[in-house]
Amino acid sequence: MTKWTTELIGDLKGKRIIITGGASGIGFAAARVLASKGAGLVIAVRSTAKGEKTAAKIRESHKDADVTVMHLDLGDLASVRQFAGEFTGRFDRLDLLINNAGVMVPPFSKTKDGFELQFGTNHLGHFSLTAHLLPLLIATPLSRIVTVSSIAARRAKINFTNLDGSKGYNPMTFYRQSKLANLLFAIELQHRLERAGAGTISVACHPGISVTNLLSRGSGRETGVIVRGLMGLVAQPAGKGALPTIYAATHPDLKGGEYIGPDGPGNTRGNPVLNNDPSRLFKKELADRLWQVSEELTGVKYTT
Repeated sequence: MTKWTTELIGDLKGKRIIITGGASGIGFAAARVLASKGAGLVIAVRSTAKGEKTAAKIRESHKDADVTVMHLDLGDLASVRQFAGEFTGRFDRLDLLINNAGVMVPPFSKTKDGFELQFGTNHLGHFSLTAHLLPLLIATPLSRIVTVSSIAARRAKINFTNLDGSKGYNPMTFYRQSKLANLLFAIELQHRLERAGAGTISVACHPGISVTNLLSRGSGRETGVIVRGLMGLVAQPAGKGALPTIYAATHPDLKGGEYIGPDGPGNTRGNPVLNNDPSRLFKKELADRLWQVSEELTGVKYTT
């Protein structure tokens, strides 16, 4: 079977794309490819200075690239609302929203709204962002939402009695929980879009094990050379880890509800293919409860 490559992506000129956390790692690798195909790209990041450096790098390779940097702090619901308002006031379409940004195994800390940092940033921030942008997505023909999960979700549980970490905190346990929440959200969103008769689809993906700045444990700093070297022995580079995201974002045969990941052993590395984890991990009652709790915590209400 022929391996999928980015050479198979068609012309994206005229498409408007948001990618959260697009200044480094998988997000940057995906952003660079999408911009090279002619898409109008909005890089949504906490540090606009870092984002502008990323945009400059993309333009160095593709001088005509349409890249805009906008401030977004997923750990601050007010920032999420402000970003969505500014975007919808500035652009009249949204073809693709890539919920990519995330933090991994930081010391215990909270978002500005008092949520545990990983659940609050990785899941609740994107849950709120998608809700605010959904009317524009639905109004854009053939639009798509891609949410990045992780193979860490395979060993996760949602502990509704301790979402804030007040009854104990383990960094990896809470990271897994946030990534399972990402997967449940993406699949449940597809179900709701289908029931609403919307043309927008929701697709999930995961990068396998990749060398990215998630290893900086939420600090936003570049990962050290030694750590990157050690990870390189078992992990694939960010450019390869970004392929499932790019596939989920652009493959014309996807109908919604798919989960894309690498095809190698344990889905840790390789080329993007359909992954059947949702058949085991997605539970309707669990997804419904997570959705209800997420609406209560964020104060947003989906109309689908």
